[in-house]
Amino acid sequence: MSNAPCNVVILGSTGSIGKQALEVADLHPDRFKVVGLAARDEVDELVLQAEKYRPAMVAVGKPDSYQPLKSRLRGDCQVTAGIEGMCQLAGGDDVDTVLVAVSGSIGILPTLAAIRRSRRIALANKETLVAAGDMVMSLAQEHQAPIIPVDSEHSAIFQCLAGEAAHLKNLWLTASGGPFRDFTQQELTGVTVDMALQHPNWKMGPKITVDSATLMNKGLEVIEAHHLFDVPYERIKVVIHKESVIHSMVELVDGAFLGHLGVADMRIPIQYALSYPDRLPSPAAGLDFNQIGAIHFQRPDLQRFPLLGVAYEAGRVGGTLPAVMNAANETAVHKFLAGQIGFLDIARLVEKVLEAHSVVIRPQLDDIFAVDGWARAYCCELAEKGL
Repeated sequence: MSNAPCNVVILGSTGSIGKQALEVADLHPDRFKVVGLAARDEVDELVLQAEKYRPAMVAVGKPDSYQPLKSRLRGDCQVTAGIEGMCQLAGGDDVDTVLVAVSGSIGILPTLAAIRRSRRIALANKETLVAAGDMVMSLAQEHQAPIIPVDSEHSAIFQCLAGEAAHLKNLWLTASGGPFRDFTQQELTGVTVDMALQHPNWKMGPKITVDSATLMNKGLEVIEAHHLFDVPYERIKVVIHKESVIHSMVELVDGAFLGHLGVADMRIPIQYALSYPDRLPSPAAGLDFNQIGAIHFQRPDLQRFPLLGVAYEAGRVGGTLPAVMNAANETAVHKFLAGQIGFLDIARLVEKVLEAHSVVIRPQLDDIFAVDGWARAYCCELAEKGL
């Protein structure tokens, strides 16, 4: 076990994953040193974090928040802003690991900046691989920058595949099914924002919680798994497992299954991504098999939750289609959270945007950002017209 402290940058430090990463750093101050923090525009919280951890640099995503942040930070902490600032932070000289925990496609450029400096990426941003997976994984291989997944499902697969990748038959991603797994189609028409934000098992940010309710979150994870583990889509399976005890499984060619079990606590995969290949004591509670009673599995219902099937198809087509799907979904979810559309309208909007898109099969980075912008604008236009 290496005893050298790991210099960590946390992109998205005021979000759910970022805060839990800081808890991990607090538990192991001899192993992790926070040298950089970034958030969107949560100035008050970012100031408190900067005063506690004393990072060398802090970045704020919204340029309008730069001056309010800078005026309140004492000492020699460097303050930067915008995507450029986040990239500067991610590619800093004294950085070992970059935890990418921002939400949305905003994570792509800072991730690439860190990869180009051969930093370890602890990846908690699905959209980076969904929108630009081919490019990101190719560059990571070129620069020998390890990508360690933070999502509980991909972390589970990453751990189960250790020494077994040559014998893999299928990946099995488990899904809680969200709060509406047992709702009828009619009941889904009455879903409110408050209902959608009540996830039965996990404590997450609002966007990913809604994605879990629509099963788009699992669709994004399917595409992410394809890129992370270089596995074709027909060998990536999804199963509903409402207890969230088994975080995912790998099926091997001899019929054996290896599963990763644990409590529903994101601090476990966050810490593992930061400490890999070492394992450290965790603040998470232990799993008590005597209290579980039973575990259940069922097929996902693509009639009630069509976005999972949409994601599979977008992944198979590839090119710019996954980026368009991601941007449309992100826009639709934000409109739902703002009370501007209904729950079932999220899937309708995403499907309509995809139908209107002309796919670029081998996109460059500029193409990805261009279609991202187009998809967001077109999704807004459709929503304003009432679909």
